[in-house]
Amino acid sequence: MNTKRITFSNSRGEQLAARLELPEDEQPLAFALFAHCFTCSKDLTAAVYIARALSSRRIAVLRFDFTGLGESEGEFATTTFSSEVSDLVAAARFLEREYEAPRLLIGHSLGGAAVLAAAAEIPSATAIATIAAPFSPAHVRDLLGEAAGRIEEAGQATVAIAGREFTIRKSLLDDLEAQQPEETLHRLKAALLVMHSPNDEVVGVDNAEAIYQAAPHPKSFVSLDSADHLLSDRQDSRYAGGIIAAWAGRYLALPETPVPSRILPEVIDNRVTARTGAGGFRTDLFANGFPLVADEPVEEGGGDEGPSPYEYLLAALGACTGMTLQMYARNKGWPLEEVVVRLSHHKAHAEDCRDCDEHDRRMDTFTRELELRGALDEAQRQRLLEIAGRCPVHRTLTAGVRVVTSLRPV
Repeated sequence: MNTKRITFSNSRGEQLAARLELPEDEQPLAFALFAHCFTCSKDLTAAVYIARALSSRRIAVLRFDFTGLGESEGEFATTTFSSEVSDLVAAARFLEREYEAPRLLIGHSLGGAAVLAAAAEIPSATAIATIAAPFSPAHVRDLLGEAAGRIEEAGQATVAIAGREFTIRKSLLDDLEAQQPEETLHRLKAALLVMHSPNDEVVGVDNAEAIYQAAPHPKSFVSLDSADHLLSDRQDSRYAGGIIAAWAGRYLALPETPVPSRILPEVIDNRVTARTGAGGFRTDLFANGFPLVADEPVEEGGGDEGPSPYEYLLAALGACTGMTLQMYARNKGWPLEEVVVRLSHHKAHAEDCRDCDEHDRRMDTFTRELELRGALDEAQRQRLLEIAGRCPVHRTLTAGVRVVTSLRPV
């Protein structure tokens, strides 16, 4: 998707680093704000893939590093749970000032508790989704184990978390203990989606039950089944993002179908866009305002998350064939009720390719079978068979194609 690097100021004037995930044409239907987990960053796998899943459905997502984490300014040791809530409010005000106020808040782990607490100060939010969130922010104390005692005794201590060292002060523990999660949830005025894995070994699923029970309606719960706490598997992150987008559509009043870019003002770029990241072949496509996904089969090294490029090519030929035949029959007044086109593709050895190099002596063959439904006579059926060869995509494929490729500065 279209990612913009952004910085904004928190309440103390420190610059917080952020990424804004937008649809390719930069015309989102709504904005969302994402809060990452304790000591994590905006670039955590879950944050990235959830944001991309939402932006592919035209929901822009701002994900940022809390004070003292990732690329943001400030000292982490001076932060508290309340300061994280303040950072969220600052992010929401930045969106409202520069783009549009966020209507969806998403929080992962402690970030989930933070978005619930921040909701009262972000009146634009009509929907909130929590992922693997603790019922009480004070749950962090349990995760610190024996280090919590050292912090209480000395006022602060250096603690190793996920292979990194952080200085944590007693002020953070005191602030966590001071939170009143039941009261926070009782006064919630937004729809709530609680997502949690029953296999979460960091924050038990009983926390999700407590959040769900304390929150008013409307509320929903979705199990993330085998996912771990960090949603480190990309499939789990994408699934969570897709569920959030589908659920939020009801409370954000989004249209059920994508809005074609041709009816949107000031379209940034109306070309078809394909983005392929590292670590696989999954490709996010954006065509005329419609998000699509391409991939390769597992046996070819892909994740089988969408049709292959050649399958899209077959789909284009099939769609064009059906449209062309219906247009021709309509003009003739023929009773063509439905066209079903079945296609396949293979490469066959080209015996008559005298001018080809030996390694290039294979020819692409598209096999197309037509099923024409309706009270057509044989002459009409034969004529439609002939017309199938005149569809624009067929002509493009058989006339010879020139592809012009250039490099864009980055």
